[in-house]
Amino acid sequence: MIEHPRVEIYTKDDCSYCEKAMDLFDQKGVEYETYNVTGDDELFEEMVERADGRKTAPEVFIDDELIGGWDDTSALDETGELDEKLGVETGVADGAVEHRRLIIAGSGIAGLSAAIYAARSNNDPLVLEGDEPGGQLTLTTEVENYPGFPEGLSGPDLINRMKEQAERFGTEIRNGVIESVDDSRRPFRVELTNGDVYTADAFIAASGASARTLGIPGEDELMGYGVSTCATCDGAFFRDEEMLVVGGGDAAMEEANFLTKFAEKVYIAHRREEFRAEDYWIDRIQEKVEEGEIEIMKNTEVTEIHGSVEDGVDYATLVRNPEGYPSQKLEDPETEEIEFDVGAVFLAIGHTPNTEYLEGTGVEMDDAGYLQTEGGTGGGQTATGVPGLFGAGDVVDFHYQQAVTAAGMGSKAALDVDDYLETAELEAEEPAAEAAAGDD
Repeated sequence: MIEHPRVEIYTKDDCSYCEKAMDLFDQKGVEYETYNVTGDDELFEEMVERADGRKTAPEVFIDDELIGGWDDTSALDETGELDEKLGVETGVADGAVEHRRLIIAGSGIAGLSAAIYAARSNNDPLVLEGDEPGGQLTLTTEVENYPGFPEGLSGPDLINRMKEQAERFGTEIRNGVIESVDDSRRPFRVELTNGDVYTADAFIAASGASARTLGIPGEDELMGYGVSTCATCDGAFFRDEEMLVVGGGDAAMEEANFLTKFAEKVYIAHRREEFRAEDYWIDRIQEKVEEGEIEIMKNTEVTEIHGSVEDGVDYATLVRNPEGYPSQKLEDPETEEIEFDVGAVFLAIGHTPNTEYLEGTGVEMDDAGYLQTEGGTGGGQTATGVPGLFGAGDVVDFHYQQAVTAAGMGSKAALDVDDYLETAELEAEEPAAEAAAGDD
């Protein structure tokens, strides 16, 4: 029996990244101890001290060495360093190449929907989870508009149910981040960041999108120390602080609404006059405004975040212009600069598609990195310009970006794959049949 080092994970309630960290160690067959800091001030202070002042969860330790949060742990897993620290064997032996009929990149709702359909068609799907297992839905506390759940459910709960369903039909799910796809050969050659290599007859890109950041001074330095892209993960750590949410879409409204559970007051900064959020969320936020829990600052942007690792966020520099987009109008005399006291800043400004691993292929993308698929009304709607390579979910859809539309695209991609594989098999058989007829 292999002895693994001691793994400790500080967690909190309603923490999707904590679940991801625990799932990762579960997949590796490594035991770990968890310490839930929710409502335990002494344990929380212990975590902060051991984690060099970070006030986010999870925090992972291996034999008392600070590994860090989910991003740090996932990054080590990508390179294979985590396996070395844990003393576990990698999924594929050095130099070995494993062949699969179908590989699906991403374990969000599009990838898992594709996996369910593909497994039921006996296409032996392998799902590679990527560095954000479960996708953006795992960061959603309430999913109230997914058909079939009149009482609603949490994002992680929906994803876990879909995983269970996919695995019941024969899907295999592995942790792994794709480095590149070689489409110059058939089968495709898929290389992971940890060095593992697979080949595949067909490939579905359902790798979703990652949260954008502002790219302003102080943002990177204070990420995890009062700056966050996940209110549900980190909001409770800044209880009774005034909090600032940046954005104007559904995600920003949902984050702001959630933070009212903990904040003294929540402010929403949006760079223009009109919100992009659906009316449901705007009405819900307006109720909070009337109750004095939320204040909206339109035509306002954050240009710098001030603070320190030791003390967290101190204040943010805001700019405001009555015509909107004030950071583009800094020389305009109507642009006002404000030093705004706030204890935490949550970014909800959209996402960037995770398609970098396809940049060396023949797949067409737009300027933002979204995949260009066939579309239309007939079969093959999810096909890209590379035969055998398909796209589904947020790597394609920059407009709807709903759980139910991602699920629909995932199922379409699996059906398109099935048609493609059957056609490819028929074409492979035809030359052999013609040769046999010629021999007669």
